[in-house]
Amino acid sequence: MDRSLYIAMSGATQTMLAQTANANNLANAQTTGFKSDLEQFRSMPVFGDGYPTRVFAMTEKPQTDFSPGAIQATSNDLDIAIDGAGFFAIQDSKGKEAYTRAGDLKMTSDGQLLTGSGLALLNPNGQPIKIPPSEKLSISEDGSISIIPFGSTTNALVPVDQIKLIKPDLKNVEKRTDGLVYMKDGQPQGDNTSVQIVQGAIEGSNVSAIGAMVDMIELARNFEMQTNVMKTVKENAAASAKLLQM
Repeated sequence: MDRSLYIAMSGATQTMLAQTANANNLANAQTTGFKSDLEQFRSMPVFGDGYPTRVFAMTEKPQTDFSPGAIQATSNDLDIAIDGAGFFAIQDSKGKEAYTRAGDLKMTSDGQLLTGSGLALLNPNGQPIKIPPSEKLSISEDGSISIIPFGSTTNALVPVDQIKLIKPDLKNVEKRTDGLVYMKDGQPQGDNTSVQIVQGAIEGSNVSAIGAMVDMIELARNFEMQTNVMKTVKENAAASAKLLQM
């Protein structure tokens, strides 16, 4: 009986963890550029002294779904979206290079270009981008940033910087707990000129709210099934003890 109890207990625990990941996906169904996490269950033998006669359930995150979300037009010059594969290079809270698809940009009073979460956008040299005072800002398909400076007597655009865009092998990237994408080998990627940008638009989350709700119901039923197994094991144990007393 202890075997079935252990399996049911570990299954219920891992179902709760999977439910947490699914709830995080659902909570970010409207987050710009969010990529959903994929979960799966598998059985694992318990290794130790002797033979592995016990197994337990384990949930794991095999990968992140990097499929693109829907591009939504906003007509805001500071909103940009990647058309197809690729990432923007940014500086994370620890000063390291990281990558994101969230293009809801904002500009500080000193002209620094930041993501919606307040992280600095980087140029191909790995330096934060700063924009001089301007009347108009234009971001081309290849990530080139041009402006019409304040006080300019013409409407000619002046190039000022470039957004670093990368297109890595997705097998070599991972999404971490801060929601940003990093290279598994820790090596910064070089700029890729084939990545295309759309200005005046943002990429939505690729989470299907309906699918996440269905998964939530399924996981809740799975958890209930596991707890029912534990209850049955308890009843069987009580019945066995009663028989031994006789």
